[in-house]
Amino acid sequence: MISADIGGSHITAAIIDVNHKVVLNEMRTRTYVDCHGSADEILTTWAAALNEVRKKSGKFIDKLSLAMPGPFDYVAGISFITGLHKYESLYGLNIKTYMSAALNIDAANIRFRNDAEAFLHGEIVAGAGRGFNKVLGFTLGTGMGSALSNNGITLDANLGSLPFAESIADDYFSTRWFLKQYHQSTGLQCSHVKELKKLAGSDERAAGVFKTFAENFAGFIKKSIVQEKPDLILLGGNISKAQSLFLEPLKALLAPYIDPQYIIIGTLEEDAALIGAAFTFEFSDVEI
Repeated sequence: MISADIGGSHITAAIIDVNHKVVLNEMRTRTYVDCHGSADEILTTWAAALNEVRKKSGKFIDKLSLAMPGPFDYVAGISFITGLHKYESLYGLNIKTYMSAALNIDAANIRFRNDAEAFLHGEIVAGAGRGFNKVLGFTLGTGMGSALSNNGITLDANLGSLPFAESIADDYFSTRWFLKQYHQSTGLQCSHVKELKKLAGSDERAAGVFKTFAENFAGFIKKSIVQEKPDLILLGGNISKAQSLFLEPLKALLAPYIDPQYIIIGTLEEDAALIGAAFTFEFSDVEI
């Protein structure tokens, strides 16, 4: 089947070998998407990427799964994203209907899954979460996603919308917070967290942003740890690639609530969401 991960600035699509729970890299494509573009521009880009993958497969594949950020009606396929600085133009549109027509796929064979939920489930079935019964997962990128997996059932936790400090959690545990925080402390602009990570090697103010993030994040998730008592905490998303600057302080701060060795970074990166999204289908009757 075709599976896709919708990121804040890209779409990654690929063919999933559902029997072996792996992504077929030779049938993968990653395309830049202007998340501030018009609905037509965004949807046309998505459809083109999905068609490219299908052409690479040499087959007419009629099942499609997509890992999507919320808020989103995952059953009906309608976007309700607003106020999150991405994909605002898709608000109220039926993505399932559009993709069904654009790709000539029966709407019943198009499934959507929350992107954080898909990430965590992918890690549960094929990555760092294997063997654990209860796992709390967070994706840290253009927004903060969260999910909880309990005995193989993985669901969106939607913790990003909870109040935190002067706003909501999503405003503090996302790329825009890092860039805003650095600008406020230095007066300098930084384009993305990857750049900020490089600066942290020689700029104490940049390094301090990651320290503050660890303090804030620990303060926010400790309540969920106490309530849910997870066996493992799994982190993913682009911000997690800067783990060398925040993971050890985060572990130390959360040590009273969970054994630090069970706070880890996912191993599959974006493959996790691709695999996890594919699990919206039962595989007994699904072909690659």
